[in-house]
Amino acid sequence: MAIIKQYHKDTDTTYVYESTSYWDPVKKQSRSKRRVIGKVDPITGDIVPTGKRGGNRRSRTGDSKKLSAEGGDNGDQTASLKKRLAECLKENEQMKKELRKLRSENSRMAATMKKINEMSGM
Repeated sequence: MAIIKQYHKDTDTTYVYESTSYWDPVKKQSRSKRRVIGKVDPITGDIVPTGKRGGNRRSRTGDSKKLSAEGGDNGDQTASLKKRLAECLKENEQMKKELRKLRSENSRMAATMKKINEMSGM
């Protein structure tokens, strides 16, 4: 039994499957059966169970680390995401201050250009 990730470009979603291989005596080839477990959350990288079977499997095993796409602890991921969010908010505030400063400077320069144009008769 293996865990397979497959990206579906039409829905922009990565699904996670449980794959079991078996021998097909009629075709004399190995074949595999897949069962969907869930889909990968693009933000956290965790596997989100889909449907009843995925949800029951997760609660039955009680091992959320096994279903994590990165294998990390959810608490660590949450703390990391909160830290990154705080950094982004701080950077956003700095950019807002810089934008206000540049807008103010731009309006002063526009007023100066207007005076110059009036003086030169344009």
